[in-house]
Amino acid sequence: MQHTENVWPMYVSLKREEKQVGRWLSVDWVLDQMVPATMEAPANSKLVLLELFRDERASYRLNLDLDTPMLYLVCDELSDGTWEPSALSADQNVAAGCLEGDTPVIGLAMPEAVACWIEAFITRHGEVEICAHRRKHVNRRKELAENQRRKTV
Repeated sequence: MQHTENVWPMYVSLKREEKQVGRWLSVDWVLDQMVPATMEAPANSKLVLLELFRDERASYRLNLDLDTPMLYLVCDELSDGTWEPSALSADQNVAAGCLEGDTPVIGLAMPEAVACWIEAFITRHGEVEICAHRRKHVNRRKELAENQRRKTV
């Protein structure tokens, strides 16, 4: 299944990790594999769509401007305690909303190919004006990086 202008299907699988925390055993769910749906589905994986929406372009831009852009894997917690992938997003607000509602979310470093695809989506549909106070830290970081580059040249 190929990706389109605004949907990229991925096969995602999770694995359970048990960790000793003091005397207690803690269970974490972590990403096992995430591959594009153009490839063969890994064992125990689920097809999840990474879908982009025009009204979330400002959030995508903020995410891409970070040092490490992230994807957010939203999961359903089943009655037996296992987590099952249900959605994939590049919008931090979606992840925050899910976490506020006690829905499990796993943060993943965004692959470069996905970042380029999102950048093309934003370019195709136009940049959205972001309030200055929300971007101040991002703009300042870019200025510092440019100044650093000029000093080394």
